[in-house]
Amino acid sequence: MSNKFIGTGVALVTPFKSDLSIDHDALANIVNFNIKNGTDYLVVCGTTGESVTITKQEKKDVITTISKANNGRIPMVLGIGGNNTAQVIEEIKETDLSVFDAILSVSPYYSKPTQEGLYQHFKAISQACPIDVILYNVPGRTSKNMEPETTLRLAKDFKNIIGVKEAGNNVSQYLKLLKNKPKDFLVISGDDDLALGVVLAGGAGVISVIGQAFPKEFSNMIRLGLKGDAKNAYNIHFKLMDVIGYIFEENNPAGIKAVFQTLKLCEDVVRLPLVPASNPLKAKIKEFVNNF
Repeated sequence: MSNKFIGTGVALVTPFKSDLSIDHDALANIVNFNIKNGTDYLVVCGTTGESVTITKQEKKDVITTISKANNGRIPMVLGIGGNNTAQVIEEIKETDLSVFDAILSVSPYYSKPTQEGLYQHFKAISQACPIDVILYNVPGRTSKNMEPETTLRLAKDFKNIIGVKEAGNNVSQYLKLLKNKPKDFLVISGDDDLALGVVLAGGAGVISVIGQAFPKEFSNMIRLGLKGDAKNAYNIHFKLMDVIGYIFEENNPAGIKAVFQTLKLCEDVVRLPLVPASNPLKAKIKEFVNNF
């Protein structure tokens, strides 16, 4: 089992300045803040990093900033996925993956392939990728669920497919994966609200959005869960429950950026078609953060 991805990974935001350019200083600060406070690994340029609205060059620059700030201290995962299989493979081949321990590859969106199509897509990615692959199932964004049977078929057939970030917000699907998975295959929660329950049922941890704003508390909660200490872990979960709801109320990452703005770690600027959190939501978030 790859112990690198046991615990709390965070899906890093890409901070922007008011002119919509990337705020590299804020990004480096967020990385340091997370490493100092117990985050186990970093996920770069995923959905929360607004990967669909940053250019190829900006992605390279973001990787450079995060790599430099991290300086090899904790493992890193790079988001490379999409609904054009050939293009995903081309990006894998063109990217210097030497600083990364795995890629996180989202299930194809918009195209709505069959389960066989999903299998063939990830088979092609696995065969082209020189490092480990973590599958990412997020039917709320892709409009197509990758069924547990497909995930487990991939897990059994390809050695470098080491885990899945499961974000279907579906408890029974998590339990099917946990019950039937190969011994070393990682089931990683992609749902902040379900993460603790998943870990207590045998999951490897979480790739979290809220974890990057409350890394000390969130990573401690997951560590307690991995030890089976449900009582103390749930005490932390209940403290964070409201803000987990708030950050997903309108859209991600507008919610988490509103938290960061209150923490003075970055501005709440997002790129269209996303818009910043509404004033009523910002007020709730601010009140939560200030009273935490």
